[in-house]
Amino acid sequence: MRALVTGATGYIGGLLVPQLLEAGWQVRVLTRDAARLDDAWRGRVEVVEGDAASTDDLDRALAAEGAEPLDVAYYLVHSMDGDGDFADRDRQLATDFGAAAARGGVRRIVYLSGLHPDGELSAHLASRVEVGRILLDSGVPTAVLQAATVIGDGSVSFAMLRHLTTRLPVMVAPKWLRNRIQPIAVEDVLHYLLAAAGLPPDVSRTFDIGGPDVLTYEEMMQVFAEETDQRRRVIVTVPVLTPRLASHWVGLVTPVDAGVAKPLVGSLVHEVVCHEDDLVDLVGPPPSGRTPYREAVRAAMMGVAPDTALRRLGEVATAVTAAAVTGSLGTDPGSRWYRALDKPAWQPPRIAFPLVWSALYADLAAVSTATLVDLDQRGAARPGPASAHGTTPAAGAMGYERALWLNLVLNATWSLSCFRARRPALAAVHSAVLTVSAADLARRAGRVEARRGWQLAPYAVWCGFATALSVSQARRNR
Repeated sequence: MRALVTGATGYIGGLLVPQLLEAGWQVRVLTRDAARLDDAWRGRVEVVEGDAASTDDLDRALAAEGAEPLDVAYYLVHSMDGDGDFADRDRQLATDFGAAAARGGVRRIVYLSGLHPDGELSAHLASRVEVGRILLDSGVPTAVLQAATVIGDGSVSFAMLRHLTTRLPVMVAPKWLRNRIQPIAVEDVLHYLLAAAGLPPDVSRTFDIGGPDVLTYEEMMQVFAEETDQRRRVIVTVPVLTPRLASHWVGLVTPVDAGVAKPLVGSLVHEVVCHEDDLVDLVGPPPSGRTPYREAVRAAMMGVAPDTALRRLGEVATAVTAAAVTGSLGTDPGSRWYRALDKPAWQPPRIAFPLVWSALYADLAAVSTATLVDLDQRGAARPGPASAHGTTPAAGAMGYERALWLNLVLNATWSLSCFRARRPALAAVHSAVLTVSAADLARRAGRVEARRGWQLAPYAVWCGFATALSVSQARRNR
């Protein structure tokens, strides 16, 4: 039996490949970068490097081996971003894939889609449905498996639920958190994907797949809290949070990017419950029966490191606030000495400083918290090997912490150099060292995630401006 898996570097595809190998399948994968495949099975599969957007690459991937065509081609490709052309992109990808599968004589296509109700759908869910329809119309027998929230460590939808629950003991949430959902354990999804390859040739249709429990998203969060020994969450629902606003909120609170959160949040607007159970009748249930939601949560969280977001937020916010208050208490722009200084004409008005510094302190606290949490998670997942920069994630977290505490000390004590010591030259040197420290923080944050470096750049730029201002004052008042 021969199978092609697309999306093998993704969550579901990366789990499906070893399941196929264990079941005795010969597996071929189509990927743009072979280096991203899992080392545990990369040497056991045939790798076709190419792009699903290329007709030539699709023909190579879906071609028959000798006289024998592929028994099944798994289509695990879909857009999870905020780009406006995602529907056109997915439509074209599915059309090309179906045509190439037909040319290659592929015996069956299996596609994992989204569970949905009848009627008007969110843009991303409607696109998933359209892709399934295109594959069904390709002329190749196709099984479109439609699932709601997949529960497993690595599932983006589960990551959103997990971090929202853990990081928000009290939350104001959209009213559609009370819509019904039928979640499914990732182990059950893999069972159905593998079994669907053996469906009779005359079966070409959609199938709803789900676990045994139907819950609201709010109930899913409360059960998650119980299973992870957290207090019951206080959730107040309001009708004013649109999916767009809610996705930005999710992007702020969780590690899930706002562009990815948008389609996830959009699907929650609908009730997603199975309308039929026909696939179970055709291929049978998972070996141990359909996994209850509680068991799926326990399995997903087994061995997962605790989320350090709340602890890190408390530490960083306290330290940044202490630095801000200390610096403010030491600052006295109304003193006779400071008013008598000769200042450059380009010095901003006094009101600008507290406004700018308040925004920069908030930025510093938010970016540093997110950076430390990411480093904590990477350290828990990969405690040993060093990164490309020569440090382990745990050492990276310690290094960032030390750099942050040094920066805050420099920040808090600058007013002593200027307003207490009344030495503009010393204040200029102090400000220059603070600028170097701020730039170093931006560099360290950028190593963890590029956009965080840019987010801290305004802090370093403002410190540089303050240094230039201090140097000018020192020269004017020698």
